[in-house]
Amino acid sequence: MWYVYLLLCKDKSIYTGITNDLKKRLAAHKTGKGASYTRSHKPVRILHSEKLRTWGAALKREAEIKRLNQRQKLGLINK
Repeated sequence: MWYVYLLLCKDKSIYTGITNDLKKRLAAHKTGKGASYTRSHKPVRILHSEKLRTWGAALKREAEIKRLNQRQKLGLINK
């Protein structure tokens, strides 16, 4: 299984990524070994995640979510 996730950062920005292990990926972000974006925008917590069957499906969904503005991303969380 693959996951698309939204990560809340300390500056209230939202990072979107994919992984096959949410706990391990969040730990990597928090220790500065995740994405370069989260090294300068310290991660706080995962706001939302979606489970997908394949890497390709997760990549496609990540691209869809990245095109959303912050209000629309927050709307995903409230569903």
